[in-house]
Amino acid sequence: MIATYSIEKVSFDANLMVLQIDGKVITLNLDKLSPKLLNASQIERELYKISPSGYGIHWPLIDEDISIQAILKNRD
Repeated sequence: MIATYSIEKVSFDANLMVLQIDGKVITLNLDKLSPKLLNASQIERELYKISPSGYGIHWPLIDEDISIQAILKNRD
């Protein structure tokens, strides 16, 4: 069974991604998470789609997909 999450907010602060998932705030370093997001412009970062099930996030302008399970596994 695939785990699903409630992704409530995605934002960026310099080289950090700040997520609110299931009521918890998680901050991740982009250098550890995604070279594509690390090197993306602010517009490329801000244009994302959350999967309907909450399984992951897709950034169409840079063709990047990250599952929430991968995010949770790679956090500090």
